[in-house]
Amino acid sequence: MSGSLARAARSTSRARRRSRVALPALTALLLALPACGDSSDGDDDGAAASSAATDFPVTLTADNGEVTIEEQPAAIVSMSPTATETLFAIGAGDQVEAVDDNSNYPADAPITDLSAFTPNAEAIVAYEPDLVVLSDDQNGIVDSLEALDVPVLLLGSAEDLDEAYAQMELLGEATGHADEAADVVADVQDRIRAAVDSVSADAAGQKVFHELGPELYSADSSTFIGSIYSLFGLENIADSAPDPSGGYPQLSAEFVVEQAPDLIVLADTKCCEQSAATVAQRPAFDALPAVVDGRVVEADDDVASRWGPRIADFAETVAEALQG
Repeated sequence: MSGSLARAARSTSRARRRSRVALPALTALLLALPACGDSSDGDDDGAAASSAATDFPVTLTADNGEVTIEEQPAAIVSMSPTATETLFAIGAGDQVEAVDDNSNYPADAPITDLSAFTPNAEAIVAYEPDLVVLSDDQNGIVDSLEALDVPVLLLGSAEDLDEAYAQMELLGEATGHADEAADVVADVQDRIRAAVDSVSADAAGQKVFHELGPELYSADSSTFIGSIYSLFGLENIADSAPDPSGGYPQLSAEFVVEQAPDLIVLADTKCCEQSAATVAQRPAFDALPAVVDGRVVEADDDVASRWGPRIADFAETVAEALQG
């Protein structure tokens, strides 16, 4: 496709997206008009019906400070796999123009060759975004985009569930989907609560080893994923690592064997092809309680490393392993 044809295709796509975004607001405004001359209690109902048309501009606080979004975004570029998942979950998928090369979920996300690790402002701006969402400020990309008058939301890694929920709600406000975002948060909370409640109290105190790679890097309880294990009352063996390394210590095989974890969760099945079978083949690992009892969880690397709505899937996976 030539450059002119590509630009024309993107313009057509943006026009369609903007029409889909604008239609609900226009409908709400038309519904509200008959109430304008009514001084009865129906005024409150009219105001509620027109709220979708008056939500913007909004000023939000992200990791890069206060950000004002003048109009409901119609062309979003997401440079964060977690943000991409959240945007689609809250109903803002039609507003997403492009996503980075690691945003592989959901399947219909408009994935591109944009790199979040080496972001390029010119490449991002080529999609004519009216909102860019980032998880890292690599190469000073925030300043570069802001200098071009592009609204940017920097949403770094969540440290706990409350922060993850706050980011979901913030993206809802930023995109005009506050109610949908609140529903997603409530659903995730309910599912995680149910997962924890489904596990016997006897599981508390069992030891867990979360594996980030076959080099035995792990995540302790101070990390986001570690906080999920804490909900189940599990003892994270990485908490006792000689060198905490900011929450992600590299453990030795001898240390893991000595700790004798009751549950092993592999977050390196896709990147490094690790499995219950490969773990059992490691020297002395075949005698670990987790291996003997069949409690080696082959998790999805992406689900285990992101702090979006699918964290409920991860909690349910942990619950199933503990139940078994």
